[in-house]
Amino acid sequence: MKILHFFSLFCLTTFTAFAQEKVANEAIISQMKVDAKENLLDKWYPLVIDKEDGGYYSEITYDFQVGEKHDKMIVTQARHIWTNSVAAEFFPDKQNYLNYAAHGFEFLRDVMWDAKYGGFHNLVTKEGKPIAKKGEEKTAYGNSFAMYGLAAYYRVSGNKEALDLAKKTFYWLEEHSHDPKNKGYFQSLNLDGSPILRDSSFDSTSDVGYKDQNSSIHLLEAFTELYKVWPDKLVAERLEELLLLIRDTIVSERNYMNLFFEADWTPVSFNEETKEIIKKHYYLDHVSFGHDVEIAYLMLEASEILERKDIEKTLLKGKMMVDHALENGWDPEFGGFYDGGYYFGEDKSLTIVNSDKNWWSQAEGLNTLLIMQHYFTNDSHHYGIYFNQLWEYVNTFFMDDRFGGWYEWGQDNKPETKDDLKGHIWKANYHNFRALINCLKNLEK
Repeated sequence: MKILHFFSLFCLTTFTAFAQEKVANEAIISQMKVDAKENLLDKWYPLVIDKEDGGYYSEITYDFQVGEKHDKMIVTQARHIWTNSVAAEFFPDKQNYLNYAAHGFEFLRDVMWDAKYGGFHNLVTKEGKPIAKKGEEKTAYGNSFAMYGLAAYYRVSGNKEALDLAKKTFYWLEEHSHDPKNKGYFQSLNLDGSPILRDSSFDSTSDVGYKDQNSSIHLLEAFTELYKVWPDKLVAERLEELLLLIRDTIVSERNYMNLFFEADWTPVSFNEETKEIIKKHYYLDHVSFGHDVEIAYLMLEASEILERKDIEKTLLKGKMMVDHALENGWDPEFGGFYDGGYYFGEDKSLTIVNSDKNWWSQAEGLNTLLIMQHYFTNDSHHYGIYFNQLWEYVNTFFMDDRFGGWYEWGQDNKPETKDDLKGHIWKANYHNFRALINCLKNLEK
């Protein structure tokens, strides 16, 4: 009888916990749907549609008005295409989002693609005239996002012209940016597509001429999206090459990604220099918690689409990176991921060198923490608890309850940025919209 009583209590406790979790998840699902639709999509579209010159406006003020500076970067333009393409899959007003995506596609096709040398210009004026910034005329990073947006648009619209342009971009990168000797891709490209090779004339703080993790992880992301709609053998080869390169070379033994590299993938490090020199070169050499959390998801996504047999190895590598970020880059007081840290000299403990918190790191954190909770339910890191804390932090310090949208910086430690731009060439709605959609998919399983 005692055993039966204990079993009944156990079942009741388990059922109660399950019911409570279900109610909590339903509340989060409801909040996230509102945030994705009303607080993001409805704020941005059709506001950013540039009907005069094509593409999307770049600068959006704190109160969601069109700003003044509208140089157009391929990354932001392509991200708007991707966001609208995915929105068309999830929300009833599908045709509106397809129209917004088509508007951006036409600007990429007719204006941003270089008809003479091929590849996408990195930056153009509002009217579409190329802005040739030295060392940034074209980039692997920018072209990766073009592929990413084009592939998603084709998947939803069936517009074969978009797929053809995505293929064209892939082959252009293969010819100009891919490194057949050391693998991976050169990031910085001249106007004609030739790689910019670094030499002693470059300023030590410049990233031009280095290979890097950021273009690598987003090429991985783009090839994954492209492979979904075009399962080509060479795409699979390059996707696998990047996956293994990131997992086994770019990720350090301490489970964070090095940021910049020589052509042979030797990491750029200032670890043995003075703290003053290290600080001067922070951009090139630090621990970026947001990127580490993001790549845990992107590696898993690539591994799944390739149906690799070592997917567990990739998943565990991602887990170790997330654990490292939680153990070293999480704010224990307010929550959220710090921008960056550093291991000075032989220090075994990491020092936070930038305690600011940007919007995209928190967005990527929401997505990846929920994935980790799914795979490692009983792990001592309690990913589900961190997810709930991060969601509360985002709602409190990133959601603008005055005008909608997300602030660029967490208001717990940067309240002076409250009236900063909501949109510019490096900030739109791609990271947070993608994170919310992925979280909704996961929570609604």
